[in-house]
Amino acid sequence: MDGRRRGDTFRGPYELTEETPVYVISVAAQLSGLHPQTLRQYDRLGLVSPDRTAGRGRRYSARDIELLRTVQQLSQDEGINLAGIKRIIELENQVAALQSRVAELQSALDGAAAAMQQREAAVHASYRRDLVPYQEVQQTSALVVWRPKKAKD
Repeated sequence: MDGRRRGDTFRGPYELTEETPVYVISVAAQLSGLHPQTLRQYDRLGLVSPDRTAGRGRRYSARDIELLRTVQQLSQDEGINLAGIKRIIELENQVAALQSRVAELQSALDGAAAAMQQREAAVHASYRRDLVPYQEVQQTSALVVWRPKKAKD
């Protein structure tokens, strides 16, 4: 592995994150409190997808261990079947992706609003100061009659 996982950016060869796959299946089983065969079953069902080594061995990250604990808690304590747990995980991932997208769009919107305010300020700064604002003349009800002058014969 080169330090990347599921869309993460490269962090360097020796920087560990919660996404870095470092635990073999026996250690992951011990940390999660599950049997290694249960981890293999969860992998086959797609509940947890550990990274693979060149020899196809599973490598679990700290995030995978946390997910295994969550699956165990939902299964044992809440009584949710594995298909339901898989759907819950998919929906949680979808919500996280949507929240990330909303944050991106909000950032873009904030940038566009700031650019618009700068352009508006530039337009206001370019106004000629010698012009007087137009004010509407008050309407009256006076009647003006115009009569042409008579031509002299």
